Amino acid sequence: AVHTQIFPLLFTLSETCSVSDIEIENGFFSESFRTYPLNRETSYRCKQGYVTNTGEASGSITCLQNGWSPQPLCIKSCDMPVFENSVTKNNSTWFKLNDKLDYECLVGYENEYKHTKGSITCTYYGWSDTPSCYERECSVPTLDPKLVVSPRKGKYRVGDLLEFSCRSGHRVGPDSVQCYHFGWSPSFPICKGQVASCAQPPEIPNGEINGTKRLEYSHGEVVEYDCKPRFLLKGPNKIQCVDGKWTTLPVCVEEERTCGDIPELEHGSAKFSVPPYHHGDSVEFTCTETFTMIGLGSVSCLSGKWTQLPKCVATDQLEKCRVLKSTDIEAIKPKRNEFKHNSIMYYKCRDKQDYERSICINGKWDPEPNCTRKTSCPPPPQIPNTRVIETTVKYLDGEKLSVLCQDNYLTQDSEEMVCKDGRWQSLPRCIEKIPCSQPPTIEHGSIKLPRTSEERRDSIESSSHEHGTTFSYVCDDGFRIPEENGVTCYMGKWSTPPRCVGLPCGPPPSIPRGTVSLELESYQHGEEVTYHCSTGFGIDGPAFIKCEGGKWSDPPKCIKTDCDFLPTIENAIIAGKNKKSYRTGEQVTFKCQSPYQMNGSDTVTCVNSRWIGQPVCKDNSCVDPPHVPNANIVTRTKDKYLPGDRVRYECNKPLELFGQVEVMCENGIWTEKPKCRGRASFFLMFL
Repeated sequence: AVHTQIFPLLFTLSETCSVSDIEIENGFFSESFRTYPLNRETSYRCKQGYVTNTGEASGSITCLQNGWSPQPLCIKSCDMPVFENSVTKNNSTWFKLNDKLDYECLVGYENEYKHTKGSITCTYYGWSDTPSCYERECSVPTLDPKLVVSPRKGKYRVGDLLEFSCRSGHRVGPDSVQCYHFGWSPSFPICKGQVASCAQPPEIPNGEINGTKRLEYSHGEVVEYDCKPRFLLKGPNKIQCVDGKWTTLPVCVEEERTCGDIPELEHGSAKFSVPPYHHGDSVEFTCTETFTMIGLGSVSCLSGKWTQLPKCVATDQLEKCRVLKSTDIEAIKPKRNEFKHNSIMYYKCRDKQDYERSICINGKWDPEPNCTRKTSCPPPPQIPNTRVIETTVKYLDGEKLSVLCQDNYLTQDSEEMVCKDGRWQSLPRCIEKIPCSQPPTIEHGSIKLPRTSEERRDSIESSSHEHGTTFSYVCDDGFRIPEENGVTCYMGKWSTPPRCVGLPCGPPPSIPRGTVSLELESYQHGEEVTYHCSTGFGIDGPAFIKCEGGKWSDPPKCIKTDCDFLPTIENAIIAGKNKKSYRTGEQVTFKCQSPYQMNGSDTVTCVNSRWIGQPVCKDNSCVDPPHVPNANIVTRTKDKYLPGDRVRYECNKPLELFGQVEVMCENGIWTEKPKCRGRASFFLMFL
């Protein structure tokens, strides 16, 4: 009765789980059931601001014999915050307690601590701060009292302009500056009573002055430079005489980038030219008969790219130009409503004395008649980490200026800033060059080291390599690099390393008594072939070989697997018909001759030309029966007794036989012998 009461109770406990057995900190069960059967799954939810260890709002646990598993877990979390004028490189969607999140302000913005970068931490109460950035401002310092500043405000935002004039004397410096995220630029001007003139502008390497030189230039005059072919102008292309000194000179940098094939012109062709095409090279085009060239008749190679192609338009389909009706245009010459292609029109704007000129090109005026005043930008700014630009020259809308970064700095995004709508825009950024760690290793190859031992040691031991460092690779014997063989360090990261591709292999080696599954003239690196042996022979070792670096791995051997001769088993004969040869895996059974008996297995197996197994025929006969004192053998005696033979005994009177009357031969040993005892001894045993 006790057993029938306890067993059902134990069975019930092991087959169910109760929700009261487990507590979910910062969470709760989603279902209302109190108990769950074995292997049943239930879900739980975390409180607001908490998530599971996988970042989910809910999780699941299962009822097992040992209880609930896995243990429910709700941990404090923070969602990705909202960024104001800032960005982050972190792409996570949630964060654990004490996790940090770094952010960076957009260009021209800073956080409340006047920094462009910051970090916030996930706390029990949410994020420690808001990743907000605010537009930077510029304030005007104390200036020369003679200087007139317009407009006057307490604070200026990024992009605002200040214009200057002098109440008396001459202005030395720019007539306007612009507010940037790094402050006002260029430097503010001053007013002087007397200013000096300048001597001839200096020569620059690989460049020349555009125009005729003079011996003297007065304050404020501008000179323009051009670079020779294959060289690119960096810095201001115009310099100005400011109180006896010229502003910053431009630099002509060799442009190594070349242009590819000449672009094809529909209904036209390029004049003969020979590549390569370097920076500054031009190629002339001509149109076929009955077609007219629209646009420049040539293309130029500029920094590795061809300029825009002209067009060849059918001459009989050329469009006419109509006169633009504008209240700003006072007069045109000649007076017409429309003009044919290539016709010239002269027009005069109101409040101006001189006529402007425009040409009709296939229905469009070039340049387009425009009487509005062309806006200009203040002198270009001194961008942080760029080479010094001290210039007071103004630039017109659409003009560009290319900058050079300081040593160990690299231009990010655009290399040029552009004057647009009276302000400098698309400012380049010069970022510090980041070195690289050890270059990547490649399979079947290694880095080609310098010839001298000193350079070789330095290149091996160095754990840091400068931006722009290039290494070449060489492949092991039997391998080659099909494309570029080097890597270059670019801002802390190496470019994709090359691959050493294995050379192909010829036909696989032949082996005696063996063939391959498919024999070809050539095999690619990594391909395998499988060998098969003739009948009676088997593979010794792996059956396949592999093509590696133009060489085959070692082939297997075909070894004999048949067995020619049966083993000699002493005192045994074969059970069945004898054969001349046996295949590997075949078995032969032996039986022992009388009076021998088999001890253990009676079979042998042919395995790769060798017999495995060794049957043993053991002599199980018995010799003289055991001697029993005071007894005689009553059966006929023999020289040898076979297993199962019996011998009977009889005691001498008055003794009687105690135990077995007979002994038997079993596996060469007699069973226990009897004993002869008197009758009194016999009864004493039972007292």
